[in-house]
Amino acid sequence: MKIMSIITIVVILFFTLFFYMSYAANRKVERQPYDLVKIEDGFEIRFYPKAIMATVSKPRQGEERGANQNFRTLAGYIFGGNKTEKKIAMTAPVYMARDTETNKMSFVLPSGYKMADLPDPNDTSIKLHYSDEGYYAALPFGGFAGESKIKRKEEELKQLLHKKGYEGVGSYNYLGYNAPWDIINRENDIIVKINYTK
Repeated sequence: MKIMSIITIVVILFFTLFFYMSYAANRKVERQPYDLVKIEDGFEIRFYPKAIMATVSKPRQGEERGANQNFRTLAGYIFGGNKTEKKIAMTAPVYMARDTETNKMSFVLPSGYKMADLPDPNDTSIKLHYSDEGYYAALPFGGFAGESKIKRKEEELKQLLHKKGYEGVGSYNYLGYNAPWDIINRENDIIVKINYTK
């Protein structure tokens, strides 16, 4: 009985430490800045200034498989798979375009870089570019985000925008902020650009 109690305590301590380290590590990652402009019923309106992004698009081979391949490609670039073997810090969020004919993923690159500072990728499928500055509607949600949940949240945002008289411009994007092994405090967004004036 004592052994089981000790094992239980050790397991609880291990997972508590794991959760804390995961949470602390996530808080140290640079996040793409935005200004919160307005809180509507069920969603937010944000202004995103332009940022440098690394994007890869590949033919659709299923959502999960395509996302995994794209993530590995982009991670390879920032971990030294470039012309100068330069390592670039990971940031959050990771963008995944929703309503496009290809599996498209983007990493936001650290704010300290200018385009001229960045090395060319070894993989020519990776494109460096500026994001589209402007106003975006955002629907934040927590927990793990599988494909069915993302689809539900995307549809929810579409309905909320319609109800308020806004129209999405271009593709909807899923934004993920956490590492795959994070279990608690997971953060996600569905966003789409909108025509908005103050």
